[in-house]
Amino acid sequence: MSSILTPVLALIIWTMIMYVWMYATRIPAMQKAGINAAKMKSKSEMDVLPREVTRIADNYNHLHEQPVIFYALVFYIHLAGQADGLAIQLAWGYVALRIIHSLIQALWNFIPARFGVFALSSIVLIALAVKSALALG
Repeated sequence: MSSILTPVLALIIWTMIMYVWMYATRIPAMQKAGINAAKMKSKSEMDVLPREVTRIADNYNHLHEQPVIFYALVFYIHLAGQADGLAIQLAWGYVALRIIHSLIQALWNFIPARFGVFALSSIVLIALAVKSALALG
């Protein structure tokens, strides 16, 4: 667990868990709503799905947004030889916060709590980037 790349693997695995969860809920909901994916012409046809189902898909999409910066930054840190203990702790902190964000969105979706966790994860990501930039000088 002392590699800066291990949190990357953890977040990738979490993203795949959300992928499975998304389809495990979406496919039965589509069947119940009478949606035939083969005949769909617009994403808006999915708007009839229950909110409990769509928010899991929303989170899966969110895991392909800001975490892309995390992946690039961690690979940069690894290749630049900047993977010290603090960088690894920040990377794990980011991953933990993204998992908490996913669980809040998928299970409860209380926006103030979700935003708070998102903001904190963003601060951790910024700290990791600033730490890397300062190591240049």
